[in-house]
Amino acid sequence: MNEITIPALVPTATAGNLTNLIAERAWFEPERIIMSRPLGDAWQSMSAREVEQEIRATAKGLIAAGVQIGDRVAIMSRTRYEWTILDFAIWFAGGIVVPVYDTSSAEQIDWILNDSGSVGIIVETPALRELVSTVLPSHTKHVWTITEDVLSILKTTGAHIGDDEIDRRRNALMPDTIATLIYTSGTTGKPKGVVLTHSNFLSECGNVVQGASDLFLKPNGSTLLFLPIAHVFGRMVEVGAIASGLHLAHCSDPVGRLPMDLASFKPTFVLAVPRIFEKIYNGAESRAVAAGKGKIFAKAAAVAIAYSEKMDKKSISPLLSLQHKLFDKLVYSKIRAGMGGRVEAAISGGAPLGVRLGHFYRGAGVTILEGYGLTETTAGATLNLTSAHRVGSVGRPLPSTSIKIADDGEVLIRGPIVMRGYWNNAAADSEVFNSDHWFQSGDLGKLDDEGFLYIVGRKKELIVTAGGKNVAPAVLEDRLRAHPLVSQCMVVGDNQPFIAALVTIDQDALKSWVTNNKKDGASMQDLARDPDLISVVQTAVDDANKAVSKAESIRKFVILPTDFTIAGGHLTAKLSLKRHVVAKEFAKEIEQLFTKS
Repeated sequence: MNEITIPALVPTATAGNLTNLIAERAWFEPERIIMSRPLGDAWQSMSAREVEQEIRATAKGLIAAGVQIGDRVAIMSRTRYEWTILDFAIWFAGGIVVPVYDTSSAEQIDWILNDSGSVGIIVETPALRELVSTVLPSHTKHVWTITEDVLSILKTTGAHIGDDEIDRRRNALMPDTIATLIYTSGTTGKPKGVVLTHSNFLSECGNVVQGASDLFLKPNGSTLLFLPIAHVFGRMVEVGAIASGLHLAHCSDPVGRLPMDLASFKPTFVLAVPRIFEKIYNGAESRAVAAGKGKIFAKAAAVAIAYSEKMDKKSISPLLSLQHKLFDKLVYSKIRAGMGGRVEAAISGGAPLGVRLGHFYRGAGVTILEGYGLTETTAGATLNLTSAHRVGSVGRPLPSTSIKIADDGEVLIRGPIVMRGYWNNAAADSEVFNSDHWFQSGDLGKLDDEGFLYIVGRKKELIVTAGGKNVAPAVLEDRLRAHPLVSQCMVVGDNQPFIAALVTIDQDALKSWVTNNKKDGASMQDLARDPDLISVVQTAVDDANKAVSKAESIRKFVILPTDFTIAGGHLTAKLSLKRHVVAKEFAKEIEQLFTKS
């Protein structure tokens, strides 16, 4: 099969816009709890009526400040309750939202504000306000700060604006009106502004909510949003939760607060990138090893994987079932408790999860449904469902979406979720839309006989060795990162005689390894050359090599004394490698891989 179309569950909107999601919920179910905001270490429940009132009051403040219909307003903040209120308030005021990552540099902020023509920017903290002030263009007339009680300030400022003005502006927004400009973080070049309309989001969220109704429309269902809302995946979660009436809460500090927030909010399902699920697994394994129960955990993991694999074949033996029940009490229940205790399923996107991890979680009682999409497709273009799930794939197309595999293996996408184009960039449009107006994703994939899509690599990331062998690095990198001690890695070897890799170490997992191996006091520079650590990483490399041919296998690697990070410029906000940055910074190490015997 090289092309498949799934019929729409929700027709393309001919009227209305995203503000209706809140307004209609408040009208028909005013007392329904749809959101919670942090209140110390607890949560304050918010009804649909209360949320709409806060959005309207905030929108009035924006209007009083001079925001007009069609004006762009930027938001630069971590994920938090105010982000969602401000997002919808800008739409209620008739504006267009421009997300900016809170990790952005002054140069990036300067580009986005100027390219979008934003009339105002809302930043999270005074520190971000100071950063923005160094590059503030003359047309960006307003800077508001969330932590300085921005919602109350805007409410006071707009107290004299009537509801009739809000309704006039809301009613002026059509399905094809621009809702947001999302600047792709990109691995090369200046970010491009992806133009997404109200219709794009209504189609995406409507078909996802209906297609995964057992998750989004589950009675008393809830989700904790900790992905960046500045990224399209987090934005889809936000809008999808509002569209379905799901109880939504936000976690602004996934590193420091996520375990506590999961435990207190207890979501029924979560949406995350694979690295989160890897960290949960690796953390559980490290704790088991430290407690002298490493062998028990390894056996439990093997049983979970085998159990999930047998679920597909519907042939679970009595012995496997008994083992699974035992380890559910000893191991799996603790992993579920670490995710809040009520999580039954999750959606993973942004990068490949890996077959092994997918089977492990499903066997442990948390079904992770992988999906695939891009900013240009309003997040997901394909998604596994509980009713149509194939571990290792990224699912079948969303309803209303077509997927086609081009002759060279590139994944092509068409449907109402595909962006209008890039902001003021017709040249970029012509590069990604073919003559039949299929969006050319840049990813390589294949469809199986039932229409499940498998992503095998990036078209532009293909490595061609000196012997002419084409190698997709993602296959090897995904397997390598599955090891608890491995944080990040990058496969190299373009125009070289063999494939090699740069490897970084997970600092959390390293602590217990250092203790268990009596390496206390050793610096990271020393550990990077330590034969014992090198031997452990070699086992991870050997396991990764099992997924490819000998010609594609990693022959050499080097452990770097530092990690790849967003702050260091090595990773995008969705944790994708900026290969050109890594290659430039570690050019010496790469050269030595191919020159040292």
